[in-house]
Amino acid sequence: MKRMLDVIYETVAVADAEIRKLLRDPTEMFSRAVQPVLWLAIFGQVFSQIRGIPTGNLRYLDYMTPGILAQSILFSAIFYGIAIIWERDLGIVHKLLVTPAHRSALVLGKAVAAGMRGLVQAVVVYLVAIALQVDIRWEIWPMLTVAAAVFLGSCIFSTFSLVIACIVKTRERFMGIGQLLTMPLFFASNAIYPLDLMPAWLKTIAIFNPLTYLVDALRGAMISGGQSVYADTTSFGVMLMVFAVLLTLASRLYPGLAR
Repeated sequence: MKRMLDVIYETVAVADAEIRKLLRDPTEMFSRAVQPVLWLAIFGQVFSQIRGIPTGNLRYLDYMTPGILAQSILFSAIFYGIAIIWERDLGIVHKLLVTPAHRSALVLGKAVAAGMRGLVQAVVVYLVAIALQVDIRWEIWPMLTVAAAVFLGSCIFSTFSLVIACIVKTRERFMGIGQLLTMPLFFASNAIYPLDLMPAWLKTIAIFNPLTYLVDALRGAMISGGQSVYADTTSFGVMLMVFAVLLTLASRLYPGLAR
């Protein structure tokens, strides 16, 4: 019990430090908000006129809004590792590793902070969606489901980013790999088109892509008339399992940053 309480306390302390960084310099959040605005205001508006993608009774703009929220989370969280490399170069990682803090708490704290950032981005996407007259669900339970999915998705991709940072250890390599991974993860998911439209090989990849389950949970809870392919228990179960694996891996790799 004492060990668990220590991990919780250390996690909160690390998350608090990360959130304070964001509060001191919120410009990054605003710059990250530009991309979903452009996707919804331009791409979504144009493709809503084409009607080439079967979305049932939903407008295409409504259909893609949860996908763009997931994209915003992915693109922001996947580059979270660059900050870890900066901390390594500045010697901050070395100082953290000589403290008695549990390694899992150091990683989990950063994931929690990324989750909080994801919730801020969700607010931005909601505001844009309202401006574009997207049919949002305002019931309490669906909104709590969206918040939980956003938080967990941010934790997953920020921890994945940290794993990459621990392996490559340099900003140049990280930027190259980060850019290489984000677009395939995005397009090999159901963010902007249904799984049924994919060829068999791509659909197989999408099934193993955690972004698919994030989008699916968001689509069922965020949009009026939105339908999920998977049950929420399945989507959240898969995401929790992926996060647990990544958290374990990152906790083992994190001390290697100091070398």
